[in-house]
Amino acid sequence: MNKEIQEFARTTLKEGLSLCTDAQQLLFKYMYAGGDLEMDINDVVDNMSEDKLDHAMYQVKNTLEKNNG
Repeated sequence: MNKEIQEFARTTLKEGLSLCTDAQQLLFKYMYAGGDLEMDINDVVDNMSEDKLDHAMYQVKNTLEKNNG
């Protein structure tokens, strides 16, 4: 994944996560923060490996659709 696509994915994730509930953000941290649940959600996204970005975007998209459904 090139840098521009990674940057787009991380920005999209941060925007989507800002619309999620605290509980949903906590679940995201459980999955992607490597055990550091005190980490800021934006830092979690910044520290994610690129191979997890696609799946994370899919999860956040589905969560937002469920919230708005």
